[in-house]
Amino acid sequence: MTPLERLYGAAHGKTVDRAPCVCPGGMMNGVVEDVMLKTGIYWPKAHCDAQMMADLARALCESGGFENYGVPFCMTVEAEALGAEVDMGDSEVEPHVVRPALASCAEADGLKPFDVTKGRAAAVIEAIRILKLRSAGVPVAGSITGPVSVAGTLVDMSVFLNEMRRRPDQCAHLLDVITDALITYGRAMAGAGADVICVAEPSGTGEILGAARFREFTVPYINRLLDAIDAPTKIVHICGKLRSVYGELAALHCDAFSFDAIVNAREIRPYLPGKAVMGNVNTHAIGTMPEDKVRGLTRNALEMGVDIVAPACGLPLDTPLGNIRAMVEEAKNAEPHANA
Repeated sequence: MTPLERLYGAAHGKTVDRAPCVCPGGMMNGVVEDVMLKTGIYWPKAHCDAQMMADLARALCESGGFENYGVPFCMTVEAEALGAEVDMGDSEVEPHVVRPALASCAEADGLKPFDVTKGRAAAVIEAIRILKLRSAGVPVAGSITGPVSVAGTLVDMSVFLNEMRRRPDQCAHLLDVITDALITYGRAMAGAGADVICVAEPSGTGEILGAARFREFTVPYINRLLDAIDAPTKIVHICGKLRSVYGELAALHCDAFSFDAIVNAREIRPYLPGKAVMGNVNTHAIGTMPEDKVRGLTRNALEMGVDIVAPACGLPLDTPLGNIRAMVEEAKNAEPHANA
């Protein structure tokens, strides 16, 4: 099977020759310093240049890394496009928001229009197009930061959480505006050839919001976003402890669900009917432990029943490329796989 066939099959409940090993980009970035050194292409320039972005994503895969191409390499493209001020960081620091666009949710209608033909959003879309033209059976993933997490960078997160309690209608309107913008972005990704759309919600979690607000503010907006994008495979990643929202996960309109290392893959599976289980190798361990330990953790994830092997979050930038290779090699050595 090609990597594209394998990932599609695993995500859609088909029998595959083995579990794929992927990292979709965005919050779950897999490009590390070793790949920059190998290519001579560095952040922050590669965040803004489509060809450099594509070349880095391809180099990670072709160096024995993850079995996909994933862009972008951070989770700030959306916030910047909507008007937040972003520090682009450097080769050792990811881009990060330094000034929110809004003082409160009430100002939602004042957000800058999301123009997918300009700035870093345009670079991401062009990088997807470049990668797809030369993909040769490798899946191209476009990663989108989820609506709640974008909201928490456009408005100070503490303000946003407070207004969820005091002014839920205004929060809902802000999320509507954001989701409309993300739909435009996601459709452009799919139009450029993305085989996979991954929505990552590091802030819209049950651990942060609680079950009721997760049900009200996370699930419906992710679903509206995914329903509006025509992509072959759709993934949702949610961080943190999930036990309080296990009962809400089946309602997500995704093919595969990815989660943190703190979550037990065997325990969560019954709450994900019809969805592939993706994850959840500890990223701190991938970044710091010897290769044999990384192999063992990967093997454990497979034994716990994951259908798609992936890091549990974004990788530390100083993660050795050898550890990523060890993870992929362990997946390649696994037995033929059918979703449980």
